[in-house]
Amino acid sequence: MELGIHIPVFTFRGSTSTIVSELVHIAEATEASGATWLSVMDHYFQIDRMGAAEDPMLEGYTTLGFLAANTSSVQLGLLVTGVTYRHPGLLAKVVSTLDVLSGGRAALGIGAAWYEREHRGLGVPLPPLTERFARLEEVLQLCRQMWDPRNNGPFRGRYYQLDETLCSPSPLSVPSPPVLVGGSGEQKTLRLVAQYADACNLLPASPEVVAHKLDVLRRHCDDVGRDYSAIRKTILYNGETLLADDVDTFVEEMTNYAVLGIQSVKVMPPNEEPAAWIERSCAPAVARLSELSASV
Repeated sequence: MELGIHIPVFTFRGSTSTIVSELVHIAEATEASGATWLSVMDHYFQIDRMGAAEDPMLEGYTTLGFLAANTSSVQLGLLVTGVTYRHPGLLAKVVSTLDVLSGGRAALGIGAAWYEREHRGLGVPLPPLTERFARLEEVLQLCRQMWDPRNNGPFRGRYYQLDETLCSPSPLSVPSPPVLVGGSGEQKTLRLVAQYADACNLLPASPEVVAHKLDVLRRHCDDVGRDYSAIRKTILYNGETLLADDVDTFVEEMTNYAVLGIQSVKVMPPNEEPAAWIERSCAPAVARLSELSASV
C-alpha cells in the first residue's frame, strides 16, 4: 500500500505570508517521506467541515503548478475537480500543461461538484445533480479525445460542443494522465469509474462499507466489460490515529483495507506545521505500509 498527502487547508500558522514557504516544505517533506501522491482541494471557498468560508483557499491548478516546480517524483492532482468549475476543453488543456511541466506527473481527479455557496458566491452555475453527472460523463469522454493526438476532430455532446479537440503539446503521460473519479455513489459514480476511470477514491467509513463499495464497482465492471483489477483503488483517510503520531495503530487499521485491495491511502496533515508532521509521522508510515503490501 502506498501513502499520499492531501492538503485541504492553507491556514498555516494562521498567516497568509507563511503559505508559500510551508508549501515548499510540504513538497520537500512529501518526497523525502517516500509518499507517491500530493494533492490539494479544488474549491473557491473553504468548505464548512474544514473551516470558515473566509479562510484562505488557493486555486487548485495554479497551486499544483507551484508544487510541480518544487517536486520531482510525486504524482500531482486535485481531489477533486468539480465538473462545473472549468469548461472541459480548458480543463483538458490545463491538466495537459501540468503534465508536461511536471514531466508526466499529472492526474485528473474529478467529481460532480456540490458546494452551492461557492457557486452562488462567484456566479458559477450549479445545475441539478442529474445534469451534473451527465456533464461529468461528457467531460470524461471529451478529455480522452483531447489527449489523443490522433483525433483533433469535433466533439458533439449534449452539453459541450467543440469544433476542434486540438491539445498541443500532448501530455507526456502514456497513454494520457490517469483519471480518478471521486465519490462513492453506487448507481452513477461507481459506474463512471468502471466505464471511464483509471482510479477511484472512497471514504473509508469502515472496512465493511469499503468492501461493499468495491463489490458494487466490480459488478459495474462486469456490466461494461471492464477489467476490475485495472482500476486503482484508493481511500481518503480522515481518522485521528496518524494525526496523533500513532503509526502502529494506523498501520493496523490499514491492514483491513489492504486485504480488500486498497492500493493507496491519502492522509491529511494537521493545520499547524503540516510539513513537520509529514516528516515525523508519514515517513515511518510509508515504510510500514510498503511492508504491509508485501504481506497481504
